[in-house]
Amino acid sequence: MSPVEQRRAPIRALLVDDEPLARRNVALLLKRDPDICVVGECGAGIEAIASIKELKPELLFLDVQMPECGGFDVLEMLGGEAPPAIIFVTAHEEYALRAFDAGALDYLLKPFDDARFARALARAKDKIARHLPSGPPGRLVIKEHDRVLFIDIATIDWVEAADYYAGLHVGNATHMIRRSLSELERDLGGQRFLRVHRSIIVNLDRVRGLELQASGEFEVTLTTGVRLPVSRRLRQGLQDRLGVR
Repeated sequence: MSPVEQRRAPIRALLVDDEPLARRNVALLLKRDPDICVVGECGAGIEAIASIKELKPELLFLDVQMPECGGFDVLEMLGGEAPPAIIFVTAHEEYALRAFDAGALDYLLKPFDDARFARALARAKDKIARHLPSGPPGRLVIKEHDRVLFIDIATIDWVEAADYYAGLHVGNATHMIRRSLSELERDLGGQRFLRVHRSIIVNLDRVRGLELQASGEFEVTLTTGVRLPVSRRLRQGLQDRLGVR
């Protein structure tokens, strides 16, 4: 029996799109599947963030372009609270690479047919069935050329996105791992690590200071002397974690 077949409770799905007709079409397709329960619909990004935090969906259908707060902004502001399975539904083909870099499971281009939707949903159901809500691992496995390294997550200073990879900065060394930043953010856990920029996660134990630049932007300084930019959207979360009022 597969993990999907073993599952008893329906998968909680949330639909986020500023077009009511687009939400309705996805909802109708999901209604055919007894394994899925649509727990809500949102027409705006800010509304979606609040709903995700309250409803805790496991599956998110997310539009890319929405007024004020688009799909990528939603994922950036959610950080490690993002659902385990994210499917972008959009008419814009050019954002596909960025979507997968942000941790998307699939990218549905409107208009799509029932068969294409079914394939995306099957992938999501399989991933959710295998997603275990365990604590962060004690180490990460890195394959480099002809060797395998085991990196203790406590030794990681910061992490940066690099196309299909992420760079783990450990002291003077940088190790590349084929994982998206969003996946690493979930796996590393929120107690020690925090995203401070769309492409950067820092180890809070390594933060030495937070400095306002002449440009009006903030930079975080690590104990290693490295200085990293802080996104305006994510600055308040960093200040709260550092106890800065």
